[in-house]
Amino acid sequence: MKRTLVKDALASEAPVESLTVAGWVRTRRDSKAFSFLEVNDGSCLASVQVIADAGIPGYEDIARMSTGASVMVEGRLVESPGKQKWEIQATKLTLLGIAPETYPLQKKGHSPEFLRSIAHLRPRTNLYGAIFRTRSRMAAAVHRFFLDRDFVWVHTPIITASDCEGAGEMFHVTTLDPMADNKSYDRDFFGKPANLTVSGQLEGETFACALGNIYTFGPTFRAENSNTSRHAAEFWMIEPEMAFCDLEGDMETAEAFIRHLVQTMLDDKSGDFDFFCKFVDKDLRERLQAVADTPFVRCSYTEAIEIMQKSGQKFDYPPYWGMDMQSEHERFLTEKHFKGPVIVYNYPKEIKPFYMRLNEDGKTVTAMDVLVPGIGEIIGGSQREERLDVLEGNIARLGMDTANYYWYNDLRRYGTVPHAGFGLGFERLIMFVTGVQNIRDVLPYPRTPRNCEF
Repeated sequence: MKRTLVKDALASEAPVESLTVAGWVRTRRDSKAFSFLEVNDGSCLASVQVIADAGIPGYEDIARMSTGASVMVEGRLVESPGKQKWEIQATKLTLLGIAPETYPLQKKGHSPEFLRSIAHLRPRTNLYGAIFRTRSRMAAAVHRFFLDRDFVWVHTPIITASDCEGAGEMFHVTTLDPMADNKSYDRDFFGKPANLTVSGQLEGETFACALGNIYTFGPTFRAENSNTSRHAAEFWMIEPEMAFCDLEGDMETAEAFIRHLVQTMLDDKSGDFDFFCKFVDKDLRERLQAVADTPFVRCSYTEAIEIMQKSGQKFDYPPYWGMDMQSEHERFLTEKHFKGPVIVYNYPKEIKPFYMRLNEDGKTVTAMDVLVPGIGEIIGGSQREERLDVLEGNIARLGMDTANYYWYNDLRRYGTVPHAGFGLGFERLIMFVTGVQNIRDVLPYPRTPRNCEF
């Protein structure tokens, strides 16, 4: 069966004498001698209208072609007298699968909470179909940005014995009975403690120190018991690493990357972006256009704290030097003070991981965060510490096991070079470019505390 996608049928420049489309019925209206079907196949936001005259093959099943049923339509693509440009004059209908009255996506509004409970069906709705098509387009844009700049895509491991962030919020991987007493790692699959990765950065650095510029793009995991609209236990990260690169080069690349992704969304002609602007966030287009057009401000962490302290703004968490900035601080800087994207750099060393390069002042590290209006932090990165003695001192100071990082230290022992990189949470990006406010709604099957359905 050669099938024509609905998006291609609706984009046709001329009538088509014969074509076949297949999809799911959104609505059906019956008249005495014919019926109207709205059929959507997921290829685009729009549905195609089908006019089926009584008496054509398959019309005897028209009563069972209710909302949610799957059908195949053969017919002619003809000009429509209605609002749409084209419609299909059916010559044959085939009922592929029925959807009884228990089908939960009847033609009415449904809350996001309800739709999360039927995540296996929610991609059939307008909103979630648009979200996940956008997710696919954004993934392609990520690869296009890096491959056009001669970055090498590296697949870093999902199972690791190293903790990139020096924290304990990791999922353990074991073949041992978790309920058994006296567990010994000698009997475990890897013979040592193993976890799901929180980042591919450390392994990515090893390849950057051989291939030059690389990027990773894959799933990561955090066992953080946080039930907010911004956190999930399983999410995807994009992490480029660049050899012979300092903090300034890192910031320049991060800014270019965000501009590229935002412009990709602004250039979308599928109808999905227009849908988000109309039904999700009416300020979305203006906000994204401002990011695309406005130079990113560079502001040191110290300057940012002083700006907030002198602003007169009342914060839930009063700003002070040495604090880890909260979302309210990030959004104040981007939405009220600078009124545009900001890159904050040179953070206190105490609030950043061990691998970030220590500045000459001994108090700050070459870290940077890209902040954008509407969401706050969207990228975090740094120049990495390339000096072996300083890196080993950081590991010891934080009480980490040096033996676990011998291979990471070897990068500094054998031909060390300045290098830098950053991380972008893919779901945070999708929220930014769609205006969707909850991370659970941009993940196909969200994994959050007490939730591992489907």
